[in-house]
Amino acid sequence: MEIILKTDIAGLGYKNDVLTVKPGYGRNYLIPQGYAVLATESNKKIMSENLKQAAHKAEKIQADAQAIADQIGTEPIVIAMKVGESGRIFGRVTSIQISDVLAAKGIEVDRKKIAVEDIKFVGEYKALVDLHKEVKHEITVNVVAEEIEII
Repeated sequence: MEIILKTDIAGLGYKNDVLTVKPGYGRNYLIPQGYAVLATESNKKIMSENLKQAAHKAEKIQADAQAIADQIGTEPIVIAMKVGESGRIFGRVTSIQISDVLAAKGIEVDRKKIAVEDIKFVGEYKALVDLHKEVKHEITVNVVAEEIEII
């Protein structure tokens, strides 16, 4: 079954992508939820006309996403966590914490656009920020032991 996505869906595709999905997934989930429409000839023509009109906007959005990626840069993000004796951290480093560190630097990135691997130990890790369909930026995350004050 061919569909046209109306919104970005993680793991599936981006807005205005024409995809082939299983019929049940398309009919029972994507279309009723408003995430997609059938890829008929008329819907494809409407989509192509909308894409032509939105091309200028898309270039600006992509330029803004690239500017955010440049603003993030290659400098690593340092996150201090409580650590046990074996170097294992208490809890996990999540995309929310990475988003908060970026926000403290003045860079607003939605936490849902940050993909981070499972971080359980002190060390250096990579996180991927999906800013745009064509702009993805890799961030280095350094997890360090939190300094404890002894009174």
